[in-house]
Amino acid sequence: MAKPRILIVGGVAGGASCAARARRLSEAAEIIIFDRGQFVSFANCGLPYYVGSVIADEKKLLVANSDLFKQRFNIEVRLQHEVTAIDRAAQTLTVKNLQTGELKQEPYDALVLSPGATPIRPPLPGIERPGIFALRTIPDSRRIREWIDTHQVKRAVVVGGGFIGLEMAENLVHRGIAVTLIEKLPQVMPPFDPEMMTPVHAHLRDQGLQLCLNDGVQGFTVGSDDNLLVQTDSGEQHPADMVILAIGVRPENTLAKEAGLELGDRGGIRVNAAMQTSDPHIWAVGDAVEVQDFVTKEWTLIPLAGPANRQGRIAAETILGRDSQFRGVQGTSVCGIFGMTVACTGASEKTLRRVGMGYRKVYLHPGHHAGYFPGAQPIDIKLLYAPADGRILGAQAVGREGTEKRVDVLAMAIQAGMTVFDLEEAELCYAPQFGAAKDPVNMAGMIAGNALRGDAPIVYWENLDLAQVTLVDVREESEFERGHVAGAINVPLSQLRQRMGDLPGDRPLWIYCQVGQRGYYATRTLRQSGFQAYNLTGGFKTYEASTGA
Repeated sequence: MAKPRILIVGGVAGGASCAARARRLSEAAEIIIFDRGQFVSFANCGLPYYVGSVIADEKKLLVANSDLFKQRFNIEVRLQHEVTAIDRAAQTLTVKNLQTGELKQEPYDALVLSPGATPIRPPLPGIERPGIFALRTIPDSRRIREWIDTHQVKRAVVVGGGFIGLEMAENLVHRGIAVTLIEKLPQVMPPFDPEMMTPVHAHLRDQGLQLCLNDGVQGFTVGSDDNLLVQTDSGEQHPADMVILAIGVRPENTLAKEAGLELGDRGGIRVNAAMQTSDPHIWAVGDAVEVQDFVTKEWTLIPLAGPANRQGRIAAETILGRDSQFRGVQGTSVCGIFGMTVACTGASEKTLRRVGMGYRKVYLHPGHHAGYFPGAQPIDIKLLYAPADGRILGAQAVGREGTEKRVDVLAMAIQAGMTVFDLEEAELCYAPQFGAAKDPVNMAGMIAGNALRGDAPIVYWENLDLAQVTLVDVREESEFERGHVAGAINVPLSQLRQRMGDLPGDRPLWIYCQVGQRGYYATRTLRQSGFQAYNLTGGFKTYEASTGA
């Protein structure tokens, strides 16, 4: 196509990125973005912080406007224009001007669908009552702010404990509002494994949140004071001046479905690695598409801004003749929760079990920088890897400073197909205020590498059977007295060599300390002395997280 006409439906991350990249590759192309909203490119990830007045100026949310697209890129943006139909045979769109009602046919050489996703609003009784909101757009955030100010909101219920739910809870608390968070699952942040969320649950409660887990919403009524009542499966009724629905999104697939494009099992638009749909003249990007999981190879939905931007770029390149391919998604993500940071990448243990992929795991709890430097804070890390070759499958981390930095490193390691042995040798930045000579990433690799080599085999708390093994706590006596696992015997590491005669030589010894390091030292000592010793990865801290003790 010497002078292609590229029409893009939807802006924000995927569509706007596609348009800008297409212009950088072709000055000849005619590029038009249609969006039914009032804004072509805005930071929807910043909306909770605008509601919370952390971002005070709404204009800061605007990544680019129509004038910038025209002046900088010679891209035409038509806002408040809704694409209502695709005629694939004629290669035309039917576009409705929402201000005038006028319908117009627009021909295309290449069409890019970036319609995004819509918040899920289940058909619950009372869900259309005033004061019940979802947050997806700038107008949504305006309505929420106006309701808070007009109704002098003191109590709010947030339904859903995912990214948006937690960010909204934090920002409502920031505005002095008491928050109840209701989550149907037994944990917040469903992409994480449950034991990794135990400290997060405690942290949320410490911040004053009323956290209601394992309880779904049945409906909404009005109480005697005319405020909302949120009714749950358990029979509880939670009073609220407003409700935020943050129970997820579903792909906006109406246009694609009506045009006969192939959809995936999860309702997203099915695309190939070039972001091309089942029609060779139509591409699709962003939250509306199903993509392949980089680790499990499953088709999935990952509504994240990073993948959407990359998909937009790849669609533009393939439209204009380049051989570009999307590698898939890892779900690399991070969330700030009242000063705490949670981050993950790749597959969770839940996912690996569901798809039947073999895996091993290690837990560790290192400081985010050198312990002798003031202010060191622990990071709880879980690393998942393949048992055959140590290939990294996933990682999760919970902490404060430096948490997302470690997950970013592990995300790149997954993309590069690296193993735990590569992590052992990774050369990372070190100064005492930033890290340690053995970075937490190195430590994760070393623990897993030692296990795979057989130097210090690891075992897991969920497999503990005291009828089959002897459980040995190698912490000091004072630590043991403050709390220990029932059935354990206490042989402090400092006394281990002198007290080996107290240990049975005819059955496995499962060793634990507080976080795993002393357990490793004890395991090595015992194995070299002829004992069948195994280290309980993550130590007593992981036991407490796993059991909720």
